[in-house]
Amino acid sequence: MSDSTVTSRDNSRPAERRPAADSPAPPDDSSARQEYATDQIVGFWGDMASNWGINRTMAQIYALLYLSGTPQHTDAIMDRLDISRGNANMNLRSLVEWNIVSKTRKPGSRKDFYVAEKDLWEATAQIIRERERREIRPVKEQLQACAGHLVREGETLEDRPADEQEMYNRLQDLIELVEVFESFSKALLPHVRRQNVPAIKRMMTLALTMGDPDANARR
Repeated sequence: MSDSTVTSRDNSRPAERRPAADSPAPPDDSSARQEYATDQIVGFWGDMASNWGINRTMAQIYALLYLSGTPQHTDAIMDRLDISRGNANMNLRSLVEWNIVSKTRKPGSRKDFYVAEKDLWEATAQIIRERERREIRPVKEQLQACAGHLVREGETLEDRPADEQEMYNRLQDLIELVEVFESFSKALLPHVRRQNVPAIKRMMTLALTMGDPDANARR
């Protein structure tokens, strides 16, 4: 998704609540331990998502809502993650658009509350669908449009100058690469939706084996 709410373009990095190496041990009472564990998970979940090209704050909000036993309103999310209202609203809106967070109301309150999709398989399937739709497909379409501009309808590649032929061939290589990612996403999605772990493992084993020609010899 080339939209800034999904890719890792959010420069406002919320304060990370990680203990320093010489910090005291985690607290002993139940509520404090739960809060400590939540802070740790939210922190590393944001790091992991950032490494995968997903907005850090968006991932942290989802993790916080996923771990919460009750719906959370915007003010509570802002306070827990130490982020601005604009940042919270922008990322909550994106999470709702991705259908991995839903908005709800509580009787007697005018505030919007948010709950995360608790089925991680469904959330993962939705992320795969949305990333394919918002990121991979538009990139392929743009590359195809550029290639079509170089060699227009009624022309052949041989009609164009040598430098344009070379550029066209490079574009085709890019398109082929993007199509591989698109095909992999489409092949993986039904197995994720059905929680078909054996099939997913077979796909990953095949991919790793093909990438390592010596793998079979070691088995």
